[in-house]
Amino acid sequence: MTEPERAATGRERLLEAAIDHFGRHGIGDTSLRGIAEALGTSHRMLIYHFGSREGLLAEVTREVEARQRAVMTATYDTDLPPLEAGAKYWEETVEATLRYGPLFFELAAHAMQGKEHAAALREELIAAWLPSVTDLCRAIGIPEEQAETHARLALGAARGLLLDLLVCGEREQVARAADLLNRLLLLSAEVGGVGGAG
Repeated sequence: MTEPERAATGRERLLEAAIDHFGRHGIGDTSLRGIAEALGTSHRMLIYHFGSREGLLAEVTREVEARQRAVMTATYDTDLPPLEAGAKYWEETVEATLRYGPLFFELAAHAMQGKEHAAALREELIAAWLPSVTDLCRAIGIPEEQAETHARLALGAARGLLLDLLVCGEREQVARAADLLNRLLLLSAEVGGVGGAG
């Protein structure tokens, strides 16, 4: 194995360990040294691979987001009716949000503020999701010329509901609102979209 391959493998192992650790213990205000100790490594190794504590957290967020997109695609690729698939995916998303949501919204704020460690997130938080969500909108019958607009609505509304959940903790009420969002999207598909194109 070459040195770059060893470095990549080491980085992947540390990232996986960090995702697992934060999923079980939360993020909190743990220092980079504290995180390193919990992961069984040194803070120098984390700096080598991720640049900083914030860089590590940004990479954890990116990876968790990528996994959630994969879960979404897999859930909707089943034979479940759209509302059942939506409810199933919502519950899976809620579980992930309860573990990683505070980190997601913190890093999203960093991306908005133009902080260097979150620069990649600024490029990905919307753009990485839009193609998959747009495909889902097409799949339920949203007209092609409106699919991306519906996808932006769905993505923005879902994230707003997840923020609602984290702030208020009212899981049942938020789940009902998520179900309503899914029903509204299906209704829009049934009537051939809303208004004109775009």
